[in-house]
Amino acid sequence: MTKLNNTTLAALPEGVIRPTYDRAKATIGIVHFGVGGFHRAHQAMYLDQLMNRGEALDWGICGVGVMPGDMRIRDALKSQDCLYSLMVKNPHGRYEASVIGSILDFKYAPDDPEAVIELMASQEVRIVSLTITEGGYNFHHVTGKFNLDNPDVVKELAEGATPITVFGYVTEALRRRRERGIAPFTVSSCDNIQSNGDVAKEMVCAFAKAKDAELGAWIDANVAFPNAMVDRITPVTAPEDITELEKRFGIVDAWPVVCEPFTQWVVEDHFPQGRPAYEKVGVQMVEDVVPYELMKLRLLNASHQALTYFGYLAGRRYAHEVAGDPIFATFLLNYMEIEATPTLSPVPGIDLDAYRHTLIERFSNPEVRDTLARLCAESSDRIPKWLLPVVHAELEKGGDISRSAAVVASWARYAEGKDEQGAPIEIVDRLKDELMEIASHNNDNDIAFIENREVFGDLVDQPRFVSAYRQALDSLHTVGALETVRRFS
Repeated sequence: MTKLNNTTLAALPEGVIRPTYDRAKATIGIVHFGVGGFHRAHQAMYLDQLMNRGEALDWGICGVGVMPGDMRIRDALKSQDCLYSLMVKNPHGRYEASVIGSILDFKYAPDDPEAVIELMASQEVRIVSLTITEGGYNFHHVTGKFNLDNPDVVKELAEGATPITVFGYVTEALRRRRERGIAPFTVSSCDNIQSNGDVAKEMVCAFAKAKDAELGAWIDANVAFPNAMVDRITPVTAPEDITELEKRFGIVDAWPVVCEPFTQWVVEDHFPQGRPAYEKVGVQMVEDVVPYELMKLRLLNASHQALTYFGYLAGRRYAHEVAGDPIFATFLLNYMEIEATPTLSPVPGIDLDAYRHTLIERFSNPEVRDTLARLCAESSDRIPKWLLPVVHAELEKGGDISRSAAVVASWARYAEGKDEQGAPIEIVDRLKDELMEIASHNNDNDIAFIENREVFGDLVDQPRFVSAYRQALDSLHTVGALETVRRFS
């Protein structure tokens, strides 16, 4: 067994891809907040590939954590010179391993806030990137505006306060750069939210204006926030994955990352201070991300919702168990082709039929073992953003909404809290109590769930949707999830 660090790279087994560049000669050009599994399977991986071509050695990453949970990744990375293993799980049991070296340093911000701010304020740092999850953007779930009542934000807004949140660190670093005559870095959101760059800009500017109105206006006018679409299924690393890495490749890694083989990154090409030549390693640099973003949201993300509740109710627990069943696969393909795809604009360079079938292949990969429980979580945030826009678009033009309505019905049935075998369901949602209370009335008021206007807006006023929803919910109660899905074949 080989404990991963700089001195043991040469001793790794043959077949393990490792950095071919001299990490000691690489310098930091990117500060990244939120060094989780996805960042390490995606953005850091792309940069490592570019470095292995002998390029972008001045674009190394310094990871930064601001949450208490980030101490674990600090300790794991620091113990192995910020190297980590990426294990790609191909179908049919074929695994590939590589060691990624593009993260050169990691700082847990509360350990030394000043060091983090000064690094970001330095001329060498030209990009500050984010994977802080949707919740990390601190917007109010009803108004969509920056939540100035967040207790950490309240503390940060006090005169002379030390930053606590990402917004505090970004704003203070930009203030110092402005003061010193250093051009502002680009803020590059890599989170899986629609218009992520626009959201990042709105939230950063809202904080900055509350802190210093003049500075906030300067950030609004001078800092670039490009949008991006990101995609790679990256399950949470399980203890079994650590063991599997040791068994297959002889690597001892405190926190490796596992992922599927597919990866995609589409980025709005707006980086005034420069950027790595990402296009050389397969990143799509484009003028407009929106067509790609809507494709992913309405095909991939909404299809996850289309399989997860039906599958869970029917006793399945993993995505591959559902997508690998021809009955479910046919339902998903028909949803994508008949209902979702007609709502999309042309997507440059993408064969949508091939993309749809690729999604089924990805969902069916038994090695990834993506849990339905993960996909079922936070439905009140996901369904309105991913599926309901398809419903509204199809209602407007008289298109088919039967499968989309059935997915909403499957969520309503799932929210009742028991699967078809009577086993309890652990609902994970910010509106859990409210949703379960409403769903408990599904049998005596079959439209109770969609009467929740905070989630569904005016869909309860749309007769065609209500009719399709009622039929699907009745079918779920009388014949179950599998037979309901089969009826759409």
